[in-house]
Amino acid sequence: MEGPAGDSGLDEDTAGPTAGTLPTPGTAAEPGETTGPGETAAPGIAVAAEVSLAVAAKASGENFPVALRVLPGAWRAHLMALYGFARLTDDLGDEPLPGLSPDADAETVTATRLKLLDDLHQDVAKIYDGGQPELPAIQALPKTVDECGIPRQPWHDLIHANRQDQLVKRYDTYDDLKKYCELSANPVGQAVLYIVGAATPERLLLSDSICTALQLAEHWQDVAEDLANGRIYLPLEDLASFGVTEADLAQPAAGPAVIKLMMFETGRARQLLNEGAPLIGTLRGAARLAISGYVAGGRAALSAIANAGYDTLRQTPKPGKAATVAGLVSCYVRGR
Repeated sequence: MEGPAGDSGLDEDTAGPTAGTLPTPGTAAEPGETTGPGETAAPGIAVAAEVSLAVAAKASGENFPVALRVLPGAWRAHLMALYGFARLTDDLGDEPLPGLSPDADAETVTATRLKLLDDLHQDVAKIYDGGQPELPAIQALPKTVDECGIPRQPWHDLIHANRQDQLVKRYDTYDDLKKYCELSANPVGQAVLYIVGAATPERLLLSDSICTALQLAEHWQDVAEDLANGRIYLPLEDLASFGVTEADLAQPAAGPAVIKLMMFETGRARQLLNEGAPLIGTLRGAARLAISGYVAGGRAALSAIANAGYDTLRQTPKPGKAATVAGLVSCYVRGR
């Protein structure tokens, strides 16, 4: 992963059954424009641009953890560029879309999101072809890519993860879920290591372990919210092993079987986090501080779940700032 990576694998086989049926980039009708009697055009690049403008506006006021004020200014700018891309990708995959009727059926919504993610994929490709992307939220990305030497694969993997979210609502096995995390979480850590000038093969592997753990911790915090959105990230093989049904996850509070399942899953995430934590000890200065923040945040989230009695159905457990800061200091000093 030291040099520019190849294509993301977003080929015809992975595009999904409805991708490619909507207007192509640059030719899409404006939201609400009719294409024929009784027909309404699906949102195209113009809608992606509208979502992108909203992301860019929000980003200017965000104080997200990786952009710690103590980091060098150049790093903060690059981290904000990373944030803008990641936020835009997530919003295209999950948030309400301008111009799309609230009454649109699920097939139309899915097809529209896949099309917009395809448009984003093509916009990012322009950066590596020597061009400039159109979408406002990623206008700063070419400078970040150029100055930090970030290959294209992390961006493409994040887009692919959001495409997968449109088509996959359940994961049969833990290995299947980890493969999803390789697309949805690990690329963020990889990009951060490039930004701080610390991307070596050994560190990238440790970062992948940390990022997968962070993604799992987030899923375990949000079991009830994910179910409300039609998704279950708990592996189906684990539900069967612990005697947990989907109906059990829909209850207002976790029963004994669900609590045992959550104890098991949080233990897995904690082990992955601990396996990747030695990455901190290979770094110095601000880079060490930034990665310490990631690890500390993950540990604090897992501790919050434990402190809630592993019941993430009653409410979403959130760690306190004091605990997170204390964990950051500990990680930085201990190097793990």
